[in-house]
Amino acid sequence: MRCLHITSQPEAVEELKKVGVDPYGIDAMAPKMNNVNVLLEGVKSKVANIIKQEMLSIGGDVAVARGTIDCSADQTDAIIIGTHKQVKKFADKISIQPFGLKRISEDIKKLLANITRNSFILKTPNRTIELGNRTLIMGIINVTPDSFSDGGMFSCIEDAVEYGDKLEEEGADILDIGGESSRPGSDSVSTEEELKRVIPLIKELKKHSHIPISIDTSKSEVARIALEEGAEIVNDISAMRFDERMPGIVARYGAPVVLMHMRGIPKTMQVGNLSYRSLMSDIIQFLRERIEKAQSSGIDVDNIIVDPGIGFGKTTNDNIKLLKHLQEFKTLGRPILVGASRKRFIGEITGGDSSDRIEGTAATVTAAIMNGAHILRVHDVKFMKRVSSMADTIARG
Repeated sequence: MRCLHITSQPEAVEELKKVGVDPYGIDAMAPKMNNVNVLLEGVKSKVANIIKQEMLSIGGDVAVARGTIDCSADQTDAIIIGTHKQVKKFADKISIQPFGLKRISEDIKKLLANITRNSFILKTPNRTIELGNRTLIMGIINVTPDSFSDGGMFSCIEDAVEYGDKLEEEGADILDIGGESSRPGSDSVSTEEELKRVIPLIKELKKHSHIPISIDTSKSEVARIALEEGAEIVNDISAMRFDERMPGIVARYGAPVVLMHMRGIPKTMQVGNLSYRSLMSDIIQFLRERIEKAQSSGIDVDNIIVDPGIGFGKTTNDNIKLLKHLQEFKTLGRPILVGASRKRFIGEITGGDSSDRIEGTAATVTAAIMNGAHILRVHDVKFMKRVSSMADTIARG
């Protein structure tokens, strides 16, 4: 005998088919094989009690704080516990009730749709990019003198172009070009200097490259000129907070955009108190607000990618928790990009400098894929392409 570890609805359906369950039984039983836990924060006690009663009536449950039942506590966080089917039924039941329950019903239905979605299509100015069939590899090209791992790597534009060609041959699906270091403690550079570093490289690569180019910048003018010269994606570590013109540029060119979480700026992000009220909730709420800002600026929600910002204003334990619970970002209903390659927290665990963290990076790549990542930003493309192929086979079957 064995214990089935069911991680998705398709896996549940497949196991039931092997047993020989009839189609009606499969439809009824498969949802019960995956539990769903929905956290509601700051719910009034009287509302939490209604939620609990409704879930109990359909066989689920709700965890609430002490003092909720007799309303001696004004409010509570509540965890709705049940199968996908039970939670959906609960959302239907409360959809016509007062006290804000209609809004909770709508949010839960949206959440259920988001957490079961795996496939996305990005539309760049030049092509469509499918996400979900396999994990895409974004190869890093930093044309900077001071990036933490590969600063000063290229002595001339020809070297950088040759390196970009090499990454494409090794299996990169996207090339991410950056002209400003975002390592902890780094200083910003001028727009002119950043343009001088990245635009010649983009121009040369576009002459023969067959894969999309992403511009890693938080400056709208750099993004604009890069898009004019053929870049197709904007990767903004500030989630478009550092430059108020960035959302308009992204919207005007119809480019996909990566919104990353970071507290502070690279110069100070690892200084001082790094604690969070609730790591996962805080980052998800930040990204939700940035998605809403992007949409209000005219950016198509289907072209938004989220990045939890591993290594940006986080401790080693925070980074590990983000990888372990990456699936929670599916709540946002957007594809997930993860960039943990060669970062300091890996060295704190495995030892070695930035060039000696390939095994640790491979472990983060595998964990990210198993937990729902769609794009991985890496330095060692050839090696990580093989790792991702194996992890994809295990995760996606």
